[in-house]
Amino acid sequence: MRTERWGLAALLTVTVVWGTTFPAMKQLTADLSALQIIWLRFGIAAVVLLPLWRGLRRAELRWGLGLGVLNFVAFWLQIEGLQHTTSNRNAFVTGLNVLIVPLLAWLLLRRRTGWHIWAACALAVAGMCLMFFEDAPWNWGDTLTLCSAVVYALYILAMEAAALRNQAAPLRAPRMAAALAGSMWACTTLMLLVQPQGMAQLYAQATALPGSGWVAIVYLGLMASALVVVLQAWGQQHVDAMRSAIVFGLEPVFAALTAWWLIGERMGLVALCGAALMVVALIFSQYAPPPPRPARQRDGPARVNASSA
Repeated sequence: MRTERWGLAALLTVTVVWGTTFPAMKQLTADLSALQIIWLRFGIAAVVLLPLWRGLRRAELRWGLGLGVLNFVAFWLQIEGLQHTTSNRNAFVTGLNVLIVPLLAWLLLRRRTGWHIWAACALAVAGMCLMFFEDAPWNWGDTLTLCSAVVYALYILAMEAAALRNQAAPLRAPRMAAALAGSMWACTTLMLLVQPQGMAQLYAQATALPGSGWVAIVYLGLMASALVVVLQAWGQQHVDAMRSAIVFGLEPVFAALTAWWLIGERMGLVALCGAALMVVALIFSQYAPPPPRPARQRDGPARVNASSA
């Protein structure tokens, strides 16, 4: 139980950091493309985590590379969507993986889910709907972000599978995270090489990036990539995918607060009520019904033993 609580604390830290990335990436999309942002931030993360490749086991490499591909697709779709919508809206649609994870687990894995998890998902989605306070209609950026949420839900389930299928020889989260970051950087490099003048454009736009942009890139690379992939890999080894998705559902709350503080995107009273409802959903998701009390033994067997004596 204590290890699970530490795992929840790690995932909550991941969610807080994620929430701060939306306004940072929104500002960067004015100067860089989605692929260029991913290449720079995960290039930094791959270099920082490079010493962890020492002693990497085959299973850790295999799972890390596969998870990296899924994570790359989710990030790419999310940042592409962010170019066409606001950071609050992008965070809300991303947070729909709270509902997508149990749906995919039910559809693909035939997994039964306790009623309290479904109730917590409903509360979280209701909270995110309240936070979705803008009047603009659904747009292409929202569609890309929804696709990102589906892919990221698959990533959450795959991360859980990596832990469950390697219980005999548990995967070391930091080493697997190093392979994951390297996989994402390699995927981005391949995509840029395929594009005409992809690397040349990256160099030209990166050198023209202002100092504030490089501060954002370094923050995204060190905190939101290197640290986060390690904490998430470790946290999901101790917390199941359903509860992980609920914790990640708090991401729009922190994203909205950061967007209000950094770029002036404000939340109204209704949106604040939605944020509070999502906190309630997180707490309720941790509710575990008490185990049934064992039936009290009657004194019949004692009388039988006494008579036989």
